[in-house]
Amino acid sequence: MALSALLAAGVLSSAQLLTRTRALPIRLVVACVGYCLFVWLSPQIYYGYYHLLFDDLPRQWVISWPPVKDIVGHATFGIVDSLSALGQGLLFWTLVALAVRGSGRRGPMV
Repeated sequence: MALSALLAAGVLSSAQLLTRTRALPIRLVVACVGYCLFVWLSPQIYYGYYHLLFDDLPRQWVISWPPVKDIVGHATFGIVDSLSALGQGLLFWTLVALAVRGSGRRGPMV
């Protein structure tokens, strides 16, 4: 669970740093891209962690093409068959909320 929290915090803080002075459409695109990268690449990060814990696991790639169907399903809570799927949906909507909220900076956005 700590690894999941660390990954989610990394995605949230990265999105916030990348969108600090951007306009709303750019912030939304960054939020969506960050979420898609998280869902696509996190299985490889988890596998790397498991590889550290278990000596018998072979070194291999566990990711392939981005799972577009799963990404949309988790973001819309259409797939809520596990706590992981629910967490991914919550991460998406948290990223969207941060993008809509903006940086708190007043004035023209570039």
